[in-house]
Amino acid sequence: MRRLLYMSCVVACGDPSPPAPQTFEFGPYMLAQGQEINGQCVSATLNNEAPIYVNAVELTTGPGFHHSNWFWVPDHMLGGPDGTWRCDDRGYDEATVGLAGGVLFAQSTQSTHEVQAFPDGAATVIPPHSRIVAGTHLLNLGDQPVSVPLALTVTPIAEPSTILTPTSLVNYSIALPPGRKSRFTMDCDMDKAQRNLTGSAPTYSFYYALAHYHEHGRGLSIEAVSGDGAATTIFSTTNAVGDALGGLIAPAFSLAGYPTLRFSCDFENLTMNTITWGLRNGEMCTFLAWTDSEYTWTGGVLTRDEVPTVTDLGTHVEFVYRCSPTGKLVEN
Repeated sequence: MRRLLYMSCVVACGDPSPPAPQTFEFGPYMLAQGQEINGQCVSATLNNEAPIYVNAVELTTGPGFHHSNWFWVPDHMLGGPDGTWRCDDRGYDEATVGLAGGVLFAQSTQSTHEVQAFPDGAATVIPPHSRIVAGTHLLNLGDQPVSVPLALTVTPIAEPSTILTPTSLVNYSIALPPGRKSRFTMDCDMDKAQRNLTGSAPTYSFYYALAHYHEHGRGLSIEAVSGDGAATTIFSTTNAVGDALGGLIAPAFSLAGYPTLRFSCDFENLTMNTITWGLRNGEMCTFLAWTDSEYTWTGGVLTRDEVPTVTDLGTHVEFVYRCSPTGKLVEN
């Protein structure tokens, strides 16, 4: 159905040639030594009469820009001048914009240049009459003031052969034991979630994934688990914070025959304190992936008091959770 909608737009909207890449610039932002700025948003209204089929997103910034998540929303939401503004002034929160709109891009922690590029012909869709918006987190860990630029470039294509939708799972219940290595794992029943909505097993494929953790993170993995318990890696990273933590999955990985999606974050806590979910002094365990499912999938461990199964393996402590993902049909 989404493909037919696209073809009807080609006929109705005229020239199917791709528009040029568009760059949106914000800032620069001045940060004193040790200064942190959280709760600041940016937005740009697209004034698009037709859908935009986004094949690539490029973020360019500098030291001091800690993290940002980018969404599209209908342009009647979060009204006010574009540019930089306080998130609370317009009632911005990620849950609200995620439900009303959709994910566009997520920045790896402290990465100053990053490209989210899909395969040729693949794209995610920004509907007509949208604006892009992001919540930002700035943190100057250096010993000198910095001036931080911010630019986001969106590269569209005219005629996508594959439409991609986001999948995001998160574990809010992480609690890193002091002086230990640890792994936090979720087993998510994607088969049950899909059957509850469609009556059939999942057959969609993963094309791109991005990990998110902070300085204590040592890696993240996404695995497909078959009915007999055998696990196959879909995506993994061992990059440190500051490097890009996303990458293309080539060839695309089909979930057909794999009822369970396993998501694990590895940490090493060298402090004497338990570290929980948080910003500057906390940790995070989440990923964003792009699939050709007609549904966007979200969920995970959404409370901080979920009780896992805990096993001390000597080399590290293993925490295992169950999760029930939620699917939402994407109509483009």
